[in-house]
Amino acid sequence: VQLVESGGGLVQAGDPLRVSCVASGRTTGDWDYAMGWFRQAPGKEREFVAAIRWNSGSTYYGDSVQSRFTITRDKAKNVVFLQMNNLKPEDTAVYYCAATARRIASSAHYNANMYSYWGQGTLVTVSS
Repeated sequence: VQLVESGGGLVQAGDPLRVSCVASGRTTGDWDYAMGWFRQAPGKEREFVAAIRWNSGSTYYGDSVQSRFTITRDKAKNVVFLQMNNLKPEDTAVYYCAATARRIASSAHYNANMYSYWGQGTLVTVSS
């Protein structure tokens, strides 16, 4: 599975931004995988942002983005989106798209180690 992110950029605090991730390769059939977004700011550990279970559409969010970010997917186009509203300077980070190789438990979506495939990342910078 290959993942390619796009849509990052420089925005001002309070602005919205949407990043996208296109998945190619083994993305069809009965594969009930999850796709997620993680982010990593300079000098900080990678942080879970959001995830979506591909077939059911169940979503999961990190505490710091709950109510501001929304994850969705377009199953026909194999694309997952992260809509980010009311961005804050502390949201500045490289945002990575990730996918699991199999279905995982709901409690596991927050764990980066459960994801087998990763994109190259897209930089989001929020100025104050």
